[in-house]
Amino acid sequence: MDNSILNKYRPGLRFNDGGEAEIVLWAPDVQKAEVILPSAGDTIPLTKQELGYWTTTTSLIKPGDYYKFKLNDEKALSDPASLSLPEGVHGPSMAINLNDFIWSDGNWINHTLEDYLLYEIHTGTFTPEGTFAAIEEKLDYLKELGITAIEIMPVAQFPGDRNWGYDGVAPFAVQHSYGGAEGLQHLVNACHRKNIAVVLDVVYNHLGPEGNYLPEFGPYFTSRYTTPWGVAVNFDDEYSYAVRQYFVENALMWFRDFHIDALRMDAVHAIKDFSPVHILREIRQEVDKLMSETGKKHYLIVELDLNDTRFINPVEQGGYGMDAQWIDEFHHALRVTAGEEKTGYYSDFNGIAHLAKGYQDAYVYDGQFSRHRKKFFGIKAENNPGSQFIVFSQNHDQVGNRMYGERINSLLSFEMKKLVAGAVLLSPYLPMLFMGEEWVEPHPFLYFVSHTDPQLAESVREGRKEEFAAFHGRGEAPDPISEETFQESKLQWHLIEEEPHKTVLNFYKKLISLRKTHPVLKNSGRKEMRVSCDETTETLVLHRWFENHMIVCLMNFSEKEQQIMIPETKESWKKIIHSSDTEWKGKTDFPEEFSPGETITLRPESVLVLE
Repeated sequence: MDNSILNKYRPGLRFNDGGEAEIVLWAPDVQKAEVILPSAGDTIPLTKQELGYWTTTTSLIKPGDYYKFKLNDEKALSDPASLSLPEGVHGPSMAINLNDFIWSDGNWINHTLEDYLLYEIHTGTFTPEGTFAAIEEKLDYLKELGITAIEIMPVAQFPGDRNWGYDGVAPFAVQHSYGGAEGLQHLVNACHRKNIAVVLDVVYNHLGPEGNYLPEFGPYFTSRYTTPWGVAVNFDDEYSYAVRQYFVENALMWFRDFHIDALRMDAVHAIKDFSPVHILREIRQEVDKLMSETGKKHYLIVELDLNDTRFINPVEQGGYGMDAQWIDEFHHALRVTAGEEKTGYYSDFNGIAHLAKGYQDAYVYDGQFSRHRKKFFGIKAENNPGSQFIVFSQNHDQVGNRMYGERINSLLSFEMKKLVAGAVLLSPYLPMLFMGEEWVEPHPFLYFVSHTDPQLAESVREGRKEEFAAFHGRGEAPDPISEETFQESKLQWHLIEEEPHKTVLNFYKKLISLRKTHPVLKNSGRKEMRVSCDETTETLVLHRWFENHMIVCLMNFSEKEQQIMIPETKESWKKIIHSSDTEWKGKTDFPEEFSPGETITLRPESVLVLE
């Protein structure tokens, strides 16, 4: 896109160095537009510019003032690019100056992507208070755990105070109940002091159903395509130039004004764009320009339900230039291997053979026929490093989209929980934990919303029931509208000092420490790895090396002891960690050293790591 014109029209209200408010509104079909100040009763006319933009510069608006836009002397609506909505999605915008925050992170250097060890957080349920300030109180805990990057679920303003965040309708406004824009800036500043990066989840594929006033201003959506949430965001139809600019500016804002280190973009496979330059590629190019200006490093991570390397290949190779993607397939193969019932999308996975393929090839499906999708699916990812793939044993979707929101710890045995943790943290990919998994939090993570429209609330209830009809669908689903559902999803922090939670937490700490310090486990190279599995015994051997260092991870996913041979080498093998040692409340302490080629008896549902 030629940005020479559009660069003059950054959407929203910003204060210049002289303290004046510079206002830009895009409303191409409107005949008259003005700003109204509800408290003072003042009206400020906007001047129509090229391409449907309206602008003004005024000294009548100060930080803290409420304002709305009035269109054609009729509707008064909040700013589509509002930075603050203290009274909720139906209330007025509040003018704020993002430059008022005083940063102290000038010496912060973002981690290399290879060093990201991610921890997904839902702000509202991570702590009893459910605020950014309360997350700050837990940063020392996360640092001690070994986390290098927190990933915050979406914070764009949504209806009410309870929501996963994917129903946001004001992409530029930070959820007021969490602490608003200043609260998020304060949290990011604190994270950088603790040497923790911040990833923010953003949603560019749809907006929520309540409080979405964008269509009142212009064609932000197009009926040319449909998505799971209805009509698609208009990235390539008539007037798409301003919609593209709107979301590009949103991405740049998080990096520039909030010092966010990486964005995780939700379900980008649902973005419909057949422009010569895909919107993701344009975001990449604009972020690259910002990085060249500031000298700061920022990453773009995508949730992608397509095994398509075009998204993560560099722009110069014809790709969209995303730095990394979530790969749900590793999760699905791991869960089936650990005993998950083969229903819904799990039906495509056979267990340990697919887990072995996930280790080796990143994509399980890279051209094979998928029975669940009813088509040949995927492409090989031979030249993409391990640092481009994020793996996990659970996340907000895989837990919260179950009817009862069960975390895997309530579905697996004590020993299997440790094995599954090892399977993720010993992989060559970037590991992500879901808040509380490291102490096997027993509370579920349920789906919850706080819509104020009764008809919409009932529609959500019925929609969830339909989802569960074919997948985890026994019994009555918890009410997503109930505050009790939200409260039941909060973490119980007192458990970290109680057993067996304390032991599992220490096991995670040990694995994370190994991941960060061992030369082999730090390396994200996929070519320095060999994987084998035995479907009969349900055992998997992950053999990894780097320079003159070598490790082998022996995993037994069966409920029985299994005989397994240690690889032949010139030197003996030394134990690094064994999940069934008594230190981890197991039943057998393995010796500290093993002979090359020795056959050992591996405990049920255990992992043994040797070097």
